[in-house]
Amino acid sequence: MIGSQSSPRSADLNSDGTLDFVIGAGKNEYEYTESGILAINGLDGELLWTQETEDQVFGSATFLDVNKDGIPDVFIGGRGPHLKAIDGQSGKLIWGFDTLAHLKHPVLKYARFNFNNSVTIPDQNGDGIDELLTSNGGNARIAPNETEGRYPGVLMVINPVNGEVLAADTMPDAGETYLSPLFISQEKSGTLQILFGTGGETLPGNLYLAELSDLMENNLSKSKALVSEKGHGFIASPVIVDLNRDGFLDFVGISHASTITAINGKSLNKIWQLELPDTECSNSFAVGQFTDDDIPDLFTFASKGVWPENTGLVQVLIDGKSGELLLKKEMGCTGFSSPIAYDLNNDDMDEVIFSINEYDCSRAIDDRSAFLIENKLMLMDFKADTTYLLDQARGFKNVFSTPWIGDLDSDGYLDLVHCQYFSHGDILSFLGMKIKRIDLPIKVREKPLWGAFMGSEGNGIYKK
Repeated sequence: MIGSQSSPRSADLNSDGTLDFVIGAGKNEYEYTESGILAINGLDGELLWTQETEDQVFGSATFLDVNKDGIPDVFIGGRGPHLKAIDGQSGKLIWGFDTLAHLKHPVLKYARFNFNNSVTIPDQNGDGIDELLTSNGGNARIAPNETEGRYPGVLMVINPVNGEVLAADTMPDAGETYLSPLFISQEKSGTLQILFGTGGETLPGNLYLAELSDLMENNLSKSKALVSEKGHGFIASPVIVDLNRDGFLDFVGISHASTITAINGKSLNKIWQLELPDTECSNSFAVGQFTDDDIPDLFTFASKGVWPENTGLVQVLIDGKSGELLLKKEMGCTGFSSPIAYDLNNDDMDEVIFSINEYDCSRAIDDRSAFLIENKLMLMDFKADTTYLLDQARGFKNVFSTPWIGDLDSDGYLDLVHCQYFSHGDILSFLGMKIKRIDLPIKVREKPLWGAFMGSEGNGIYKK
């Protein structure tokens, strides 16, 4: 009776030389479960441990060894609010974020909603251990287009050893946040920056850049709005990639209105901008070499129609150098997972793998009557202009989970891991889940750069 809006992340938790997987899970919204966080043995799929949660854990895991036992520990967040640090080996709780302890704090009193994904940043308190950068925001009990009861999102730096909040401030525009913040270290200039965003499906918002030093002083007022959107915000995670080969990492973000903007990381000017009319987007990108030049390109998909009445998906390939729309396909219905990329056939161009759901796309997302749905895992080969079916399951769906690809057992061959969720009613209900490992007959030539949600390192950075 559980399901997930999380994506699997990998680390060796039992020291057997095979990567294991952690994924957030839960029952339906606002329901307690003993299986809110799952650690899965990569060798045989058995559970290593579970952690109880009061609500759905939609975040994906961040790994950091804070107890110095040689095993990565797990940091993962979601609704509730929920942010937990878990011993990676035993599954025992190290600490949990305590909302009640901060109710009188001028900033942290707002951190009582959803915890988004975290990333690590360099050590800030001198203990030799990296810190966590994360955000908290949103209010799931407020209906679309309602403004009453919405509170400013909070960006914070947390000591992963004990959960202490080292720095925090509210969003510069006092908006909500659903976006997982990213950390950028510009090696050519030595600057340490944070990319974060505000707004939602029906709320305006901005994509911001701030100096890490300003956040450590609890002050985001100097943040620069790189892109603004009316009527929509920024939900999907941006990506960080050098698009002009100048040695500076550039930023590519997509608003919920499906406006894609590439920002020069040195000048902060727009490199290019592309709009996808009549669509909305909560999906992040896959970054890879999808064309025959040496500039990385982007692939994602957007939803046709207006939330929550979306009526299908549009897959798009975008030239990273020019922002030109190179390819547009329409496959599947509602889905908010993100694609991954790898050169599977050794033709010097990456292919993409993504999940789609096939059913009557005209159904309302809150329609709870029984219906037939089929989940399909697809591979798109741009060079051959061909799409392949990798896996399928009737009576199953996947709305949120991004697949994973890599060499799980160090045998020199790729493994593919993906999630499917039992379905006989509405799209969003949690009714049971399965996670599949597929042993591919494809040799690993290079380590995947974009083999998981937000990239193989989980930090949104594409860097060879």
